Amino acid sequence: MNRYLIIVIGIIVIVGVLYFVITTRDTDTGSRGDFDRFTSASLTSYEGDDVSLEEFRGTPLIINSWAVWCPFCVKELSDFAELQKEFGGQITVIAIDRQEPLAKAKGFTDELGITDDMLFLLDPSDSFYKSIGGFSMPETIFVNSAGQIVVHKRGPMELEEMREHVNKIIE
Repeated sequence: MNRYLIIVIGIIVIVGVLYFVITTRDTDTGSRGDFDRFTSASLTSYEGDDVSLEEFRGTPLIINSWAVWCPFCVKELSDFAELQKEFGGQITVIAIDRQEPLAKAKGFTDELGITDDMLFLLDPSDSFYKSIGGFSMPETIFVNSAGQIVVHKRGPMELEEMREHVNKIIE
C-alpha cells in the first residue's frame, strides 16, 4: 500500500513540475512570417465592429489571451494597461477575451477601470487562441514591427518582465 502511495505522489509531483515548466517559460521564436498565422482570427470590438489583426501590421504588438475565469489573466490586465500608458504610441496592447459574452468581459474591465486604456477584443470562436497553439492561460505574444513573434509567453508575467519583452520588440 505504501509503495503505491509513493508512486502516485511521485507521478503527481512530476506532472506538477512539467506543468510549471511549460506554463512559465518564454518561447523566443524569432521566426519570420509568424504574424500571418493569426491575422485571420475572427475578432470583435466591444463596440461590435469586426476587427482584423491585419490592421495592426507594422506596429509592435503585445497580444494577450485572457478570460474572466483565469485568476492569472485578471491580475495581468491592469499591468498591460499600465504598459500601454508607459510606452504610448510605440506599441499597441491588445487583450483578446476567450469565448465570453461582451457583458461579462466588458463588465469586468469596467470594474477594473481599464476598458479605455488599451484595446479589448472578443474572440467568440476562440480562433486566436487556437492559431497560436494555446494550451495554458494566460498566453501572450510579443510581435515586432516586422511581423515576427519575438516572444510567446505561456503563463503569467509581472510588469517588469513585460517591459523587458517590449524592449525586445521596439529595438
